[in-house]
Amino acid sequence: MKNIKEKMISTNSVNIGSLDAYVRLANSFPMLTEKQEKLLLKKLFFYNDIESVKLLILSHLRFVIYIAKNYSGYGLPKADLIQEGNIGLMKAIRRFNINFKVRLVSFAVHWIKSEIHEYVLRNWRIVKVATTKAQRKLFFNLRKKKKRLGWFNTDEVNIVANQLGVTQREVKEMESRMSAQDITLDCLPNDICSDHLSYRHSSSSVYLEDKKSNFALDIEENNWDIHTNHKLSNALLILDERSQQIIKRRWLYQDRQKMTLQSLARDYGISAERVRQLEKNAMKKLKLAIET
Repeated sequence: MKNIKEKMISTNSVNIGSLDAYVRLANSFPMLTEKQEKLLLKKLFFYNDIESVKLLILSHLRFVIYIAKNYSGYGLPKADLIQEGNIGLMKAIRRFNINFKVRLVSFAVHWIKSEIHEYVLRNWRIVKVATTKAQRKLFFNLRKKKKRLGWFNTDEVNIVANQLGVTQREVKEMESRMSAQDITLDCLPNDICSDHLSYRHSSSSVYLEDKKSNFALDIEENNWDIHTNHKLSNALLILDERSQQIIKRRWLYQDRQKMTLQSLARDYGISAERVRQLEKNAMKKLKLAIET
């Protein structure tokens, strides 16, 4: 344990500029004995000792790297996979109980894989390939079962379905999802969008141009609407409360029908002619306030 502390102190000022450097550093931390591990876990459990957490994390970084290597076939950055695995390791350390009869690494494997699985499913495709717990399990197991690039035949589908305890339809559907490709919208006609798809099979954004729209005009109109609404709101403040309500209920409430002079007259206990006069005077004041 002393070696780990000394190593941690000596690497505090080290600049890790590459993944290879990080891997070398992680592998340089010595592994804990069972006795050392139990002592650190007790300090964490009873005293919430942060120093013990650091030592437990550093001594197990090599295991995270080892597990993350198994997910390199998904085409995702290795550094990100390791990072997600480290999050799982930290969660495992916080949830580990000293009464468990297993070593920390045996308990942490589940949490490390769980975080990596979630990362893979979030980033492997733009459209989620698996959303339910059963689909996630099928996705990762199917990746292990699929030894070749071609599609499964009927017998292979049947074998995989029996082994994983799912229906043949679920196997075929997941295989179809896994075989799908994300298609770029930004390829030019003479570009090759990927190693397998040419522009003839892509949906280039060049062909999705909407020539009817004018963004500059739309922005200008939107800014003008905001400006006029702001001026109208300020202009309404110069009116007395009754005049404000008459204008709003006659002209500004879009979620209800325009109120008549007679309806407002009944509400305020005045004649319809008096409502019309108040409305006319209020309109003059609003026009003057907006124009200035």
